[in-house]
Amino acid sequence: MSSIRLVSVTKQWASTKGLDGISLDIAEGSFCVLLGPSGCGKSTTLRVIAGLESASSGQVFVNERDVTALPPAQRGIAMVFQNYALFPHMTVADNIGFGLSVRKVPKTEREQRLRETAALLGLDQLLERKPSQLSGGQQQRVALGRALVAQAKICLMDEPLSNLDAQLRQEMRHELRELQLRLGLTVVYVTHDQAEAMSMADQVVLLNKGRIEQTAAPRQLYAMPATTFAARFIGTPAMNLLKLEQGHIAGSSVHVGHGGATLGVRPEAITLGGDVPAQVSSLEYLGSDLVLRCAVGSEQITVRTDGRCELRAGEQVQLRWPRQEQHFFDAAGSRLD
Repeated sequence: MSSIRLVSVTKQWASTKGLDGISLDIAEGSFCVLLGPSGCGKSTTLRVIAGLESASSGQVFVNERDVTALPPAQRGIAMVFQNYALFPHMTVADNIGFGLSVRKVPKTEREQRLRETAALLGLDQLLERKPSQLSGGQQQRVALGRALVAQAKICLMDEPLSNLDAQLRQEMRHELRELQLRLGLTVVYVTHDQAEAMSMADQVVLLNKGRIEQTAAPRQLYAMPATTFAARFIGTPAMNLLKLEQGHIAGSSVHVGHGGATLGVRPEAITLGGDVPAQVSSLEYLGSDLVLRCAVGSEQITVRTDGRCELRAGEQVQLRWPRQEQHFFDAAGSRLD
């Protein structure tokens, strides 16, 4: 059963098309991440699901109910924004319970929900504080608490961790994922950070220029990129994409035995000591890893190897990679089996 289903959703402003025929199924109880570069349409997709933007065409279903024409309040969805949108003059308790007050939920029930939500998020001792007295992580929990106290089973999150430092962001990723699993929430999460997507998601929806490039589980997205865009976007360093000429790496005698236009190889799949001659152009020392950029014919290839390896720019090396680690793409950038 799909908690959320988009059918041919398009969003257009004058001559600008933000979404171009998006169709998507998000399973109940799953953690779905909308991933992509700035301007790809991920936040617009989220806002269309929430009802904050109306689709120019297409349909939006929530729990099999057509909500395309319904306002946000009638969709049964909670949302956490990038800037948290907390009221600075209110206490943590008042911020979390604000929506319940507006909906005139009885006081006894309101207080019970507040206590349960605060305990769940570890905010019990902070209920009388103002947002200015909280850390970034605590503010993020308050924003999440305001969404959870509504007891909606679908929660939309628009880059909620982007204002936190790297270490706290990593901690909050684990907390969010554990909370989602414990409560059985359906989460739709927007980010441009592939580490967040790969570490949290059941389903990654990779967007590019208002269209879906690929929808897949993180492992499949990494192992079987459907397009050269997906291949380059997922992975650090990015996948090597080498131009082929009649089955050879361009400008070289290295034969790869395929008629595709482009060969893809992950930097971590390449090892030193083989039959592919290359020259080190530059290198980057990262402690446990050493990232080499090498010339093979007229192409540049990145190699991720052991940080203890000692090489210098200008040195000649020999490279190799397993045949099963090769990915081939046609001239339009689509994967070839």
